[in-house]
Amino acid sequence: MKKKKKMTAALAATALVFSLGTSTSFAAATTNQSVSQGVGSAVLNNAQYFGDADPNSQVTVDFVFKVQHQDQLAQYITDTTTPGSKNFRNYLTPSQFQQKYGASNGAINQLQKYLNGYGITDIKVYPDNLIVTVTGTVAQLNKALYVEIQRAEYKGKTFHASKSDPKLPMDVAQNLLCVLGLTNYSNLTSQAVKESGDLTSSPQANSATPTGNTPLDLAKHYNVNPLYEAGATGAGQTIGIVTLADFNPSDAYSFWDQLGIKYKPNRVNRILVDGGSQLGAAYGSDETDLDVQQSGGLAPQANVNVYVAPNTDTGFVDAYAKAINDNQAQSISASWGESETIIQAAVNSNYETPAYPYVFNELYMQAAAQGQATFAASGDSGAYAAERDLGTFDLSTLNPSDSPYITAAGGTTLPGYTRTLNGVTSLSGDNERAWGYDYYFPILAQLGYVFPDGHYFEGGGGGFSKFFATPDYQLSVKGVNTFSAVNLFTSSSDFTSVTKNDNPNVVTGGTGTGRNMPDLSMDADPHTGYGVYMNLPDATGWATYGGTSFVAPQLAGLSALINSSVGQRVGFWNPQIYRFAQQSDSPFTPLNDTGTTNDNGYYTGTAGTIYNQATGLGIPDVAALAKKFAGK
Repeated sequence: MKKKKKMTAALAATALVFSLGTSTSFAAATTNQSVSQGVGSAVLNNAQYFGDADPNSQVTVDFVFKVQHQDQLAQYITDTTTPGSKNFRNYLTPSQFQQKYGASNGAINQLQKYLNGYGITDIKVYPDNLIVTVTGTVAQLNKALYVEIQRAEYKGKTFHASKSDPKLPMDVAQNLLCVLGLTNYSNLTSQAVKESGDLTSSPQANSATPTGNTPLDLAKHYNVNPLYEAGATGAGQTIGIVTLADFNPSDAYSFWDQLGIKYKPNRVNRILVDGGSQLGAAYGSDETDLDVQQSGGLAPQANVNVYVAPNTDTGFVDAYAKAINDNQAQSISASWGESETIIQAAVNSNYETPAYPYVFNELYMQAAAQGQATFAASGDSGAYAAERDLGTFDLSTLNPSDSPYITAAGGTTLPGYTRTLNGVTSLSGDNERAWGYDYYFPILAQLGYVFPDGHYFEGGGGGFSKFFATPDYQLSVKGVNTFSAVNLFTSSSDFTSVTKNDNPNVVTGGTGTGRNMPDLSMDADPHTGYGVYMNLPDATGWATYGGTSFVAPQLAGLSALINSSVGQRVGFWNPQIYRFAQQSDSPFTPLNDTGTTNDNGYYTGTAGTIYNQATGLGIPDVAALAKKFAGK
């Protein structure tokens, strides 16, 4: 499968967008101030409007407050991952986070009092004092926020919208990052791609028996079994899955039963956030199914909390806010994302406010301070993340895995895959390699895929973030901010067209800046991929999938397993795994061969390095990694 989840979410360059110091004191103010909302004017001004929304209908909005003392928070997170620090693995509770880094109770009370004055009383304040979710009638919100919520349509989607930004008294507005939900337009999509067979194959699950690799195969390949043999099962742990598509919990139980995985009964908890979402493979339910099946299969005695939210700005924010503020899940995975290129294009064209992406970074920092390990898919379009969502051919990375506070899950191809069609053979090679489809180009041509069909760009996401600076934990690692690459493609100057180079050359000695992605990798190629079981209205049975959307929940499951082995939360992975990788007994095997046998469509390995932008630190020996987390 190849999964690429689309999430206008993550963190558009903190330094480029906002100054996040301590909020100004609450002086009395009589002047109203505009606050950013989640969808920009290009959508709102070009939509067709059909009159006012029903004044009595209910609308849910999020008031997002600015995090306080961000530099101090960043240092605290570093301390929790540094042995010898007095705060090593000394994690905060949501209440403690609020006291140190959330908005003041005075600022929250000021907002509540103001809204109460307009009859709005359905107000939920998350424990972090960052997210306040409010439900009121259209009439109430129109008056309180000086907006006109109308019925609208844009590009075939119907929604409610306010063309103007909300206004609030200055002493309230100055503490807010943005208001989300006055417009519920959303272009967040889920795409699941099965193992490519031929152009006429059904896109639906259709096998009655298990197909593809299983969590048991992963455990053998990446040396997880010694943890099971030592008694680790994930007992006492909870895995969190954040998703925008509903699912059938029974699918997971059927998956584990058919594979003979012995699991804790009644372990899957379906938690509907803001009313939940829709059910069906067309909505991304296959993504939710695989997230639960894979993570829970690797940690069979852990609970799995699945936070199902509607496919809207507020839904996605609230799902994360719920998972992080519940603080039950020690590891959290999400596999929805979009390219940095499309986010920047949306901001430049006023389709999106630059405030929206930062909301998620605040939440990821909170999770890290609480010792919750978070994981996100790095994408399935190799070094060209924007090819799939914007249709451009510039080097780009996926958001939100570009956040320095999430572990970006990259993809590999297992050795030994062979396919012959019409006398033409494609081989994955004798060694595990970066997932990139140059090895499969001959078969794609035989199947009738015409370049530049997106299949040619499938691969594990990686490269350099244009939003975020290189984090401290990457700076000292050999291979970071340098690269080797394979020029498989030549893009036009405006990146709108591309040609395939029949004799690609290898570029060495390249340099880059920004957060380097991914952090580590495991198998994600659909052709060496995993089985998924579905019993959905539009898909029933087993199918073989791949994509970094597998690797993210698998890492969340492995994190739960490691926690149960170590006996405590090991916390945010990144600063620790980069430290481990530089030690003589590193638990990672770098995939640093150079050339077309080890690339993600552009980036490849460099001999002697620890890191590369195709596979990060490489592939893990999970048992050895657990020992490192345990301080052994």
